Amino acid sequence: MYAHILEERKSSIKSPARDSTPIRCEAASVAGAVSQRACVYCGARVVLNPVADAFHIVHGPIGCASYTWDIRGSLSSGPQLYRNSFSTDLQERDVVFGGAEKLASAIDEVMGVYAPRLIFVYATCIVGVIGDDVEAVCREAERKYGIRAVPVKAPGFSGNKSTGYRLACDALMRLLPPREKRGKREGVNILGDYNLAGEMWIIKSYMREIGIPVVSTFTGDATYERLLKAPSARLNVVQCAGSMLYLAERMEREYGIPWVKASFFGLEDTGTAIRQVADLAGSPAARRKAADFTRRESGRVARLVAPYHRRLAGKKAAIFVGGGFKAISLVRQFREMGMETVLVGTQTGRADEYEVLGKLVSPDTVILDDANPAELEKFMREKGADILVGGVKERPLAYKLGIAFCDHNHERKHALAGYEGVENFTREVNLSVNSPVWRYARG
Repeated sequence: MYAHILEERKSSIKSPARDSTPIRCEAASVAGAVSQRACVYCGARVVLNPVADAFHIVHGPIGCASYTWDIRGSLSSGPQLYRNSFSTDLQERDVVFGGAEKLASAIDEVMGVYAPRLIFVYATCIVGVIGDDVEAVCREAERKYGIRAVPVKAPGFSGNKSTGYRLACDALMRLLPPREKRGKREGVNILGDYNLAGEMWIIKSYMREIGIPVVSTFTGDATYERLLKAPSARLNVVQCAGSMLYLAERMEREYGIPWVKASFFGLEDTGTAIRQVADLAGSPAARRKAADFTRRESGRVARLVAPYHRRLAGKKAAIFVGGGFKAISLVRQFREMGMETVLVGTQTGRADEYEVLGKLVSPDTVILDDANPAELEKFMREKGADILVGGVKERPLAYKLGIAFCDHNHERKHALAGYEGVENFTREVNLSVNSPVWRYARG
């Protein structure tokens, strides 16, 4: 199984039938392995960029600014400023003499043209090396203009994508009002959904259906004003545990708001999530509505997707996504479709999530953390995968191997969450796996 695998990587790859030791995870990527994992700045930008009325300044070379939400499917019901990238475009002279003055001038220009109430400033690798005092520049901007200017010190070399998540969550906590100003408790906050293809709107519609208000969203379709209301919620509902569990834990400590992990991917997990939220944050009437709604919708969707099952039964799936919580839901969703998961991996999964995955999959399934393309290729070939579910970096690999692909990351333009998402996902997997093109691509 481990032939041609780097020695340092073997502890991050396991098969339940062959290896009972815990998988190595939450560690730095192995140097030279060309990991699929993203950098610290990427993690911070993923979390913060959907705040639609904030101004996002990338303090660094122009290349870092190419990572913008405009190439992703996050939607806003109001402001569209977040869809652009703005950069101080540091040059060689700035690296030598410092770029703090250039950042201050950029903020002056921003205030003259856009006058936002909130600015996030991302300090990238070069800034981490030359030591610009980004915090001082932001403090001066707040004093000068009466706005919030929040530094996000996220040089890519300072950790991994999970580090960026934590930095973003710390930045969000800096925005929230003190504990004593939290107001009356009601409703829930949704954490870790970024409104890809309108998925936050789907989840909010479910909450309306069962009579539970959504106070604030982190950070899909978020605005500065709505974020400030978050401390008044009764419960935090964490959809993407990898990016937002840290924020939920901080809000529990500092505001006394309990949290629950809830996945809205797949029939089983969506129904469980809705009932769970109703049990923890709703009235008896909300619990009755949740039971009726999930029973009705599960039956409706099950009837719609049933005809696809005979075409998908026995097919083999490979999964490589950002977090372990999503991977768990995908394994269950493929099982609902009659498909077997033969490979599952994540960029930022935790030990407890890999333990759950080990119990869900078959004994011969390959489980891997922070994979590189060579490992994915080896195990997809070895296990005979029919489809890979991943993100934009994995798509070319799947197509080169003649394997179907489904984008379950930030780039997609159609919803995969909730009951609507089950329909979309099932149709997409069927169309991809059973396309006649693979007869020629694999030939």
